[in-house]
Parts: sequence; C-alpha cells; structure tokens
Amino acid sequence: MAATRASQNDSRTPRTERGRRTLRKLLDASAVEFGEKGFHEASVSSITRRAGVALGSFYTYFESKDALFRALVADMSENVKSSARAALSDDMAPLEIERAALAAFLEFASEHKEIYRIIDEAEFVDPASYRDHYETIAERIEARLKAGSEIGDFREGLGEVEAWAIMGMNVFVGLRYAVWGDGERSSSEIADAVNGLLAKGIAERR
Repeated sequence: MAATRASQNDSRTPRTERGRRTLRKLLDASAVEFGEKGFHEASVSSITRRAGVALGSFYTYFESKDALFRALVADMSENVKSSARAALSDDMAPLEIERAALAAFLEFASEHKEIYRIIDEAEFVDPASYRDHYETIAERIEARLKAGSEIGDFREGLGEVEAWAIMGMNVFVGLRYAVWGDGERSSSEIADAVNGLLAKGIAERR
C-alpha cells in the first residue's frame, strides 16, 4: 500500500506475502487500539496481542509506536482515497463525482469511526502526518474542481480555497452523521443534500 509524503520510511516493506499479512494485522490492530485508548494510553504490547503477533516481531516492521502511528495515518489516508476512487467512474459528471466521493467517505467513516480520533490526535502526535492528510485530500478536490471548470460544468476560477471549503464541509458532515449519527439518514441522502448545496448555493435567487 502506498505511503503518503509524511511517512514514507515509517514501516519496513515486507518482502513476502506472510510479511504483508503481518503488517496488515498490525495496522488493523493499531487502528482499534489507538481509536479506543488514544496514542498515549495504547502500547506496543497491547497492539501486538490484539494482532496476534509476537512482540519481538513488531520491530521487524516498525522502529517505535510513533512510527506505527504515522504509518497508520498514512494507511487511513490511502484507504479514504481508495474508497472514493472505487466509487467513481469515467462517465460521471463533475457534480456527481463530488456526490459519489462524499457518499463513499461517509460509508468509510461509518465503518471506521476511529479515523476521526486518530487523525485528530495526529495534530499533536505528528503534525506533519496531520497536515499531509488534509493537504493531500484538498489537492485531489482542487484537481477535480479544475477539471470540472475545464469542461464548463463548474465556473472558472475555482481552486485551493474552494477545495478546502468543500473538504471542511465534508469532514464535519461525516462527524455529525457517520460518527455521531444513529443511522437516521443514509450516506446517499446526506451526499445528495450536500451536493444540492454545491449545485445551488444558499442565496435566494431573485
């Protein structure tokens, strides 16, 4: 799995399928452990027990708990990206792309609620990973906005500010409905509502 810019050297790439499975177990176990206890209360020993991996084997893959945390943030960022990419198709119009990407994120967040606690902690545990997570997402949104402008579906001049605004909206909508919500509204309904805001704005047309 690709690492993001802030964490390219935080895990040692396994050379065997067994090694890749062990690394996956450690990342999955750390997501649960950090999500439940937070970075400072979680321990390497509890993560390896949860993963069913020998404590000594941990250091084959990571040099420290900090390195594992950085790799986990990178892994989660990649998974968010992959879930959105899987929901998109070449024949989608720009607005539909934004709707589908948000719906996919909401589904991912509802299944991995720990992502919010882990990413929030990254601001203090490893600010570079935290910043990289959001900058990477914003860059993808900005690229989509510019592509939409180029074919005439979006107005001209959209760029970084609009991309960060859309990302911020998506993040907090996810917090409210995917993490705090009780399933009263589906991811598709929420994505439709946000998409309507992008398409129509909020000002009354006179």
